[in-house]
Amino acid sequence: MMADTSNEDDQSMAMMHLQLQRSLKWLDDVTNGIIGYELESRSLAGLQVIEARTGFLRCNFIVPLLASDINGNWHVGAIATIIDNVGGAAIYSTGHYLKVTVNFNITYYSTAKIQDEVEIEAKVKGNKGKLTSIAVEVRNKSNGGRLIASAAQWTAANDYRSPQPQSQAKL
Repeated sequence: MMADTSNEDDQSMAMMHLQLQRSLKWLDDVTNGIIGYELESRSLAGLQVIEARTGFLRCNFIVPLLASDINGNWHVGAIATIIDNVGGAAIYSTGHYLKVTVNFNITYYSTAKIQDEVEIEAKVKGNKGKLTSIAVEVRNKSNGGRLIASAAQWTAANDYRSPQPQSQAKL
């Protein structure tokens, strides 16, 4: 007698969809300054998710004045921030928690100017135990898709639990 796996498959798909929605809400909350740091919300202001699947995100972004250097170029720190957060959301879509970055390498090839439209694409490449790897590419859509930066990131599951305060002994 064959086991009916269609119900299990439906439940698995529902869980994956729920986790993807959680990761998109997390990214939206960071972008809008509800959680995280002001630096993140300034660097992500106007970010739009255009495609999302488990382990994959593609976003459009118009480089704002707030994320530029004194020469009108997209600031490399703002680029790193957007790479880290979009990559983090792609990773978060595959599990039930955020992970800690243990290795983060970015190679910069070009830049973008204020008001240039760019595309950020993040793909989870693999899992090895508690480690997850991701690749992120940033391309300038305003000049035919020229590569701005590529990143490789490794994250680890954060199993750390903060110690609970012990109750004070009565004197």
